Amino acid sequence: MASSALKQQLETDMKSTMKSGDKSRLSVIRLILSAIKQVEVDERIELDDARVTAVLDKMAKQRRESISQFEKANRQDLIDIEQAELEIIQQYLPEALSDEEIHQLISDAMATTGASEIRQMGQVMGILKPQLQGRADMGKVSQLIKSKLGANS
Repeated sequence: MASSALKQQLETDMKSTMKSGDKSRLSVIRLILSAIKQVEVDERIELDDARVTAVLDKMAKQRRESISQFEKANRQDLIDIEQAELEIIQQYLPEALSDEEIHQLISDAMATTGASEIRQMGQVMGILKPQLQGRADMGKVSQLIKSKLGANS
């Protein structure tokens, strides 16, 4: 399996961050590398860029969910920490897609699968997930697909 350029970039950034003394950034990069290593050990494989992106996407999603919970609890101190971590994680994710691009990809996937009912949503998601991984909030994409398929039935 091909080695991950993204993982190598993270390791390089960790070394330069150690030299610069930015402790908060260093801890987030170490957290990312630890999560990648955990998957590699658990599955006994070396991750490629797509899998590293999936790990980063999961970590970003966890931060967004935490921020949402902390907002409900009115804990600005914890929101700030999670927001700072999220910003660093997002630097390693591909550029986010615009709403128009997401809508176009959903329409294309629906046309490809011929999906017209909500029960065919899995087929649409199967096509979209590799295209959107790390580039869009999959929860939001899921809602958009539901609304399009719900409107058609």
